[in-house]
Amino acid sequence: MGALTAQEINYSQLGREIGMTPQTARRWLGIMEGTYQWFSLPAFSGNPAKRVSLRPKGHLADTGLACHHTQISSPRALTAHPLFGALFETAMVNELIKQASRLPTRPTFHHWRAAGGAEIDILLERDGMLYPIEIKLTANPNRRMAKGIEAFQAAHAHLNCGPGALLCPVEQTRWVSENVLAIPWNLI
Repeated sequence: MGALTAQEINYSQLGREIGMTPQTARRWLGIMEGTYQWFSLPAFSGNPAKRVSLRPKGHLADTGLACHHTQISSPRALTAHPLFGALFETAMVNELIKQASRLPTRPTFHHWRAAGGAEIDILLERDGMLYPIEIKLTANPNRRMAKGIEAFQAAHAHLNCGPGALLCPVEQTRWVSENVLAIPWNLI
């Protein structure tokens, strides 16, 4: 399960990989969601009816459990592991959702992927505004890393899009493009 964190979920593929039907795989993930071990971010579409049919992106609720499942036994092993970026993304998404749970009116969370490959790790929707957030494990963010956010803003210019954010291990907040701000991960 640890290798699935921060990935779009294809129930047919998941079922094949673990030797069960897609329906059973979906039910097992449903049980994990019901017991707060897993959560899914639905895919965003400008058409709310389509959101149901697009693939969700899943995250384990406990990054320690994800490390255990992938046999990562130390911080040193984590930094060298190919899943380090996905685990960092999962930790940041978990924290954003926890922080949002304190608000009187909770935002909704989605992820977004365009047919051409542009993507947004988390899309926060609150009070009619959309805030695209990319999570990057780099202390040197650049404009190229904001392309997914800029693609979303361009594709959804008819919607109320707020500025985008690159959540990453930087020392201080700074603009990486006109509408995208790099924000230190520890500020959330």
